[in-house]
Amino acid sequence: MPKVTYIISKIDKALAFEWIAESFRNTETQLSFILLNASETELERYLLAQNIPVKRIFFESKKDIPLATLKTYQTLKKWKPDVVHCHLFEASIIGLYAAKWASIRRRVYTRHHFLYHWEENPKAVKYDIWCNQWATDIVTLTESMGKFLVEKEKAKPEKIHFIPHGFKLDIWQNISQNAVQALKAKYNPENQYPVVGVIARWVEEKGVQYIIPAFKQLLQDYPDAKLLLANAKGIFKPQIETLLQNIPAKNYHIIDFEPDIAVLYNIFDLYVHVPTGKDKEPFGQTYIEALLAKKPCVFTVSGIAESFIRQNENALVVPYQNSEAIYLACKHLLKNTDFAKKLAQNGYNSVIQLFSLENMIQKLKNIYA
Repeated sequence: MPKVTYIISKIDKALAFEWIAESFRNTETQLSFILLNASETELERYLLAQNIPVKRIFFESKKDIPLATLKTYQTLKKWKPDVVHCHLFEASIIGLYAAKWASIRRRVYTRHHFLYHWEENPKAVKYDIWCNQWATDIVTLTESMGKFLVEKEKAKPEKIHFIPHGFKLDIWQNISQNAVQALKAKYNPENQYPVVGVIARWVEEKGVQYIIPAFKQLLQDYPDAKLLLANAKGIFKPQIETLLQNIPAKNYHIIDFEPDIAVLYNIFDLYVHVPTGKDKEPFGQTYIEALLAKKPCVFTVSGIAESFIRQNENALVVPYQNSEAIYLACKHLLKNTDFAKKLAQNGYNSVIQLFSLENMIQKLKNIYA
């Protein structure tokens, strides 16, 4: 019976890890968790409520790495897991080194970032390479990421496992209409149409700066349209706010954070996600979520979308950094409702086949075994 310890850094609430914990319950795999955080989190409270072993080790910034590594090593020596599985950058550095120090033979990490260090912080690339060396198995969220790690960071090909995120499908299949109406009343009280949804951090690579001019054009055809911008925070905020000055206040709404994300998608009439390049998304969970919600979508292809998004089959694909193309694609979906419905249904069918939670769990079991 394999004992697996997850090591995770700086995560508060994470449905993905709750789903994993639930999926491994009553199986031959015993899970435990080391959480690297400065204080108690929603994830820690969930794990405790489920009687899953969990240890919080104080971690706030890079100055805490030496002591956190020592305490992680001590915990691993006490728990004696057969496998460690590290998630996120600091957890990977701390967890993989501590696991190697503790002579744990199977050391797994999931690579959640792609080009960030190469483009934004080249000095940190050496830590990514060290993690590749310390790990016995590397989980990549996209096939292109695996290829990049082998070609650019010289990771051994036999270490690479392509395992995309899995989704608990019943959450998306059993949406409460009362909950949908409540969010409509909150974010679109005047029942404006159409509602264009965007869920993306305000950073340059997410491409929100190209959506706003496209929406301004769309207002000429649909003066009552509403743009909902969720997860609206990030270092590109000044530029986004400047662009929004060209949009009447009644035609957009900014949502800093909405916890009922599956419900939120259901108040959109169409969805737009347009990263500025093919490698700008390490994965791109929002592609999957929007299609699970059966929304007609306008996308640029980045991250996991490269594996399954097909023009005119399950989405409309537009060129990178092109507001005019975004506008025309949105207008086409709104003018051709039968086509939009077919596109949305095809999108839903494609993701339930490829991104089920059960598929992901089985692939993880294969590594742990």
